[in-house]
Amino acid sequence: MYRSHHCGALTAIHVGTEVQLAGWVSKIRDKGFVLWVDLRDRYGVTQLVLDEKRTPAELLKVVRSFGRETVIQISGTVLEREAKNPNMPTGEIEVLVKDITVLNTAQTPPFTIEDETDGGEDLRMKYRYLDIRRKPVQKGLLFRSKVALLVRNFLAQHEFVEVETPYLIKSTPEGARDFVVPSRMNEGQFYALPQSPQTFKQLLMVGGMDKYFQLVKCFRDEDLRADRQPEFTQIDCELSFVHQEDIMTCFEGLLSHLLHEVHGIAPKPFPVISYEDAIKTYGNDKPDIRFGMTFCELNDITQNKGFGVFDSQELVVSIAVPGAATWSRKQIDAWIDWVKRPQIGANGLVWVKCNEDGTYKSSVDKFFDSDALATWATACEAKAGDLILVMAGETNKTRTQLSALRMALAEALELRKPNEFAPLWVVDFPLFEQDDESGALHAMHHPFTAPKPEHLDKLETEPTSVVAQAYDLVLNGNEIGGGSIRIHDRPTQEKMLSLLGFSNEEAKTQFGFLMDAFTYGAPPHGGIALGFDRLVAILDGKETIRDYIAFPKNNSGRDVMIDAPAPLDAAQLEELALKVTPKAE
Repeated sequence: MYRSHHCGALTAIHVGTEVQLAGWVSKIRDKGFVLWVDLRDRYGVTQLVLDEKRTPAELLKVVRSFGRETVIQISGTVLEREAKNPNMPTGEIEVLVKDITVLNTAQTPPFTIEDETDGGEDLRMKYRYLDIRRKPVQKGLLFRSKVALLVRNFLAQHEFVEVETPYLIKSTPEGARDFVVPSRMNEGQFYALPQSPQTFKQLLMVGGMDKYFQLVKCFRDEDLRADRQPEFTQIDCELSFVHQEDIMTCFEGLLSHLLHEVHGIAPKPFPVISYEDAIKTYGNDKPDIRFGMTFCELNDITQNKGFGVFDSQELVVSIAVPGAATWSRKQIDAWIDWVKRPQIGANGLVWVKCNEDGTYKSSVDKFFDSDALATWATACEAKAGDLILVMAGETNKTRTQLSALRMALAEALELRKPNEFAPLWVVDFPLFEQDDESGALHAMHHPFTAPKPEHLDKLETEPTSVVAQAYDLVLNGNEIGGGSIRIHDRPTQEKMLSLLGFSNEEAKTQFGFLMDAFTYGAPPHGGIALGFDRLVAILDGKETIRDYIAFPKNNSGRDVMIDAPAPLDAAQLEELALKVTPKAE
């Protein structure tokens, strides 16, 4: 037996007990006549003690030779500490070492394995197996495991069946690039790794499984950022004989269950907002509603007043920043410079200070008197002490710019509190997006999303006005899930693919298997997929998913630990009938 207890288990009740422990040497404090060793495992840290009176000299010599991260096994007696540490679960005791076995030596780690480390991100990713020994990383992975079990248990209790779907599939257009896998046995042909199990879970509904779920790996070859990885995990679900409201009720229940189990938050109904209202009120379809600063359109009260900047634009829209009327011109100018950056691309901001004494001061005092500015403040519901910021321009572009400013201001003002949770549903998405240049239609969600029944006739005449039976679950300004009621009959699916530019032959080649299945009695069905990595991060008060993945990729999609992706040797390329052309210098 390597250990009788783990390193986080021993307390005062164990004083006098003979124990065996095993773990990594975290720290050694040598006072000459006495040695203290912190022994660490996944569960915690136990302080070991050796001294000249009670410990053989040879054993003291061995311990003094230890480097950090040496793996040892010890046996000894639990003693009560003289100087207790109330900040440690094991802080009331220490173990007087009687015997030590070295299980493995260790080189000096390239960074300190402590909560606050001196290792940069690239270095820690290269030695991720060492980084995982640190408590913050372990805590994230343990939290992920806890949430996964809560999800599985909830869905199992609601009669969902976990079914695994294939990873080697056919390449299908789902919005992002596929990762492809060459087939050795079928020369010149390729599998694709799934961006989602979409068609398979629909086929499971045709097969009568009724309620399916899977915590499934998905793959998308797209540009990366902090909340994206080329491989990620979804809570993937599909249900038969359901309406949109049934699915929303079920998965509102799942998120409420997680919030209650993890944070003790009592369930309450989630707000529901239409896509159109979300864009108009927040400038995006995943609004953070933990704070105000909602959009206020000012066209009616600002245009045709002789101020050309407003008169010439499609939209004049504002937000009221709480308590910011005391900002200096330098502070305001910094935000004006911020929105002018290429990443945002705005022309500037008009500002109005709502002073505590009831007066107004603005950057457009030459054009608008105090009464006019008071009208703006009333429309924006701005209070004394607030700062009104106004943008003008093309409608969609300006809303996007003001949305970015709203979120940045909320971060700066610490309004996005990680321990507050504000979920909501966004519904009534357009079925299609239209390319401004080509006029081509694209599915806003995916090609299998059903239109609202009352909009079916518009597919022929006004496809861009068709509303989808689609819904997104948003938490703290992040889309954590999206789903829809699916098309379940062949004629509608064929019409959908035709509108998206598929010829009959292309539709048959890509999705003939699914449309054939619809002719054998497909039930009405729908589903949802939640981004598990992102959900876990937000539940833990973070937004960067990399901290909750055991072996993540970097921003270039590389695993720097194993140095992947990597070239294949000539024999492998020949076996796969592949030829790699070197890049030109």
